[in-house]
Amino acid sequence: MILLRTIWQYTRPYRLWILLTIFLQLVTAAAALWIPTLNAKIIDVGIATGNTQLVWHYGLQMLATCLLQIIAAVGAAYSAARTAMSVGADLRDDIYHKVLDLSSPQVHQFGAGTLITRSTNDIQQLQSMVLYGLKILVIVPLTAIGGIVLALRQDLQFSWVIMISCCLVFCTLLFFFIKLVPLFGQMQERIDAINEILREQIMGIRVVRAFVRENLETNRYQETNQKITDISVKIGNYFVLLFPVLSSLTGLAITAVLYFGAFRVASGDIAVGALTAFMQYLGEIIGAALMGTFVLMMVPRAVVCAKRFSQVMSTPVQVVFPEQASPLATYPCSDSPTPNISLEFRNVTHRFSGAELPVLSEVTFQIKPGTTTAIIGSTGAGKSTILNLILRSFDPCSGEIYLNGQPLTNFSRSQLAQEVGAVPQKPYLFSGTVASNLRFAQPDATDEELWQALEIAQAADFVRKMPEQLASPIAQGGTNVSGGQRQRLAIARLLVAKPRLYLLDDSFSALDMATDAQLRAALKQHLKNSSLIVVAQRVSSIMDAEQILVLDDGKIVGRGTHLELLATNAVYQEIVQSQLTVGGAQ
Repeated sequence: MILLRTIWQYTRPYRLWILLTIFLQLVTAAAALWIPTLNAKIIDVGIATGNTQLVWHYGLQMLATCLLQIIAAVGAAYSAARTAMSVGADLRDDIYHKVLDLSSPQVHQFGAGTLITRSTNDIQQLQSMVLYGLKILVIVPLTAIGGIVLALRQDLQFSWVIMISCCLVFCTLLFFFIKLVPLFGQMQERIDAINEILREQIMGIRVVRAFVRENLETNRYQETNQKITDISVKIGNYFVLLFPVLSSLTGLAITAVLYFGAFRVASGDIAVGALTAFMQYLGEIIGAALMGTFVLMMVPRAVVCAKRFSQVMSTPVQVVFPEQASPLATYPCSDSPTPNISLEFRNVTHRFSGAELPVLSEVTFQIKPGTTTAIIGSTGAGKSTILNLILRSFDPCSGEIYLNGQPLTNFSRSQLAQEVGAVPQKPYLFSGTVASNLRFAQPDATDEELWQALEIAQAADFVRKMPEQLASPIAQGGTNVSGGQRQRLAIARLLVAKPRLYLLDDSFSALDMATDAQLRAALKQHLKNSSLIVVAQRVSSIMDAEQILVLDDGKIVGRGTHLELLATNAVYQEIVQSQLTVGGAQ
C-alpha cells in the first residue's frame, strides 16, 4: 500500500504522459496480438491454396503492423522514461527539502549515511519501478488476456495447457516473491551501514592514520562489505533459478501443444496455421509472464524503499517557521546605520530525546542592544545548546526566547537568517573557492567587501599568499587549509553576511594567542554597535565582555563582568585558576 500510495501521489502531475503511455502500449499489444492471426491466414489461406496474391496481401499487412508496433513501442518507452525521470526528480526534491526542515536531533537520529541512501539509492529504485512499471506492467495484462482470448478462439480444446501453464507460473512467482521481500529489506539496511562506515572513514582519515588504525578500519569495512556480498549472492541465486524455471515451463507448454497438436493436425481437427498461431499466442502469454516477472522482482525492493522514503517524509517537523515575516522592532544607533538587536531567554529548559537530565534548566538572561555577552563553562554545560536554540536548530522543551521583545517563533526562516548569523563550533567550508565560500550568505558582495571581511578576520595575509587569492580552490570541508585558517574564513563569511546578532561558538580555539588578540581587537572595533554572543573556553577571549554568563550543569551559576565574577563566583574562579594566575587575570 505504501508503494502504491507513493507512486500514485508523485505521478499525479504526469497523468497525461501516463495516459499517452497506456494508449501506446495498447497499440503495441494489439499489434503484437494481430501478427499471429495474419501469420495463420498466410499459412492456411495463402500458402495452402497457392494464392500468391493473398500471401503478399497479408504479408504487407503484417509488415505495416510491425512498423506500427515499433513506432508505438518507441513512443511508449519515451513517455514512460519522461514520466519516471520526472517522478524521480520530484522525490529527490521533496526528501531534500524535508531533510532541510528537520531539526538537528532528528537528522542525527536518522544518521547521515541512511539519509544519503534514502535520497539516492532508494529513490533510484522507486524511479526504476515507475519506469519499468509503465513500460511492462501495462502491456503484460493486455498481452496475457488478449493472448488467452485469441488462443482459445483458435482452438478451445487446448485451454487446459493455458490454465496449467498460468497456474504454474503464478505459483512460481509467488514463491520467489515471498523469499525475496525480506532479503531486499536487509540489502537496503546494509547499504546504509556501508555508506555510514565509508563516510566516517573518509572524514576521519587523519585520525585513522594518526593512530595507525588502517588495518582495523579496513577489516571493519570488509566485514560490512562481505555482508552486502552475502545478501547479494542469496538474491542472485534466486534470480539464477527463476528464469530457467520459467523458461522450462514455456518449453514444456509448447512441447505439449506440439505433441498433442500433431495428432489433431493429422486427423484434420485443426489447421497447421491455427496450431502455429496458438503456439505463438501461448508464447506471447508466457512471454508476458516473463516480462511481468522482471518487474515483479523489483517490487519487493521498491516496497522497502517506499517505506524508508515515507518514514522520512512522515516524520513531523519539530521546528516550524511561519511563512509571513514578523516586523522587527529596532534600536537605532546614532553612529551606525544598522539598528541593533536584543535577545532574552525566559526560563528556558531543554532536554534531548532519550536523555535523563535536561541540558539546560530554567535559563534566564537578557542581552542588551550593542553589547557583547560571553558564555563560559565546563564541557557539556550547555553553551552550544544556547546558540542552537537561538538559531532554532531545535526548540526548547519549555520557556520562551524573545528577539527584540517578540517570540523567536514569530520570525520566518529567511528573516531569522538575516538577523542572526553564527560561526559553529566546527566551522564547515564548501567545495569551491575562497570567494564562493565568503559569498555564501551574500552572493552580491563585492571583492572589496570580501577583502575587508578577511582583514578583520585576520585571514587576508594567508589568502594573499595563495596562488589565486580569492579564486583559490577550497576542498570540501576546507580540508586543504588548517584549522585556524578554516575558523578565520568562517568568521570572514559571517562578517560578509552582516547580521545584527553575531554568534561565535568557540571560534578562536584553533588560533594562537597573538592572532586571537588581534582578531578580538578587530572585531571589537568593527562590531562595536552590534550585539555579540561569544562562547569560549579561554578566559582571555572574553575578559572585555560587558556580560559573562557562567554555566554549570545547564544552569547559570554566575553573571557579571570579568572582575565581578573573579571576586564573587567560585566556578569562574576555578576556570580562571586553571588557565591564568589570579594576578595575571586581573
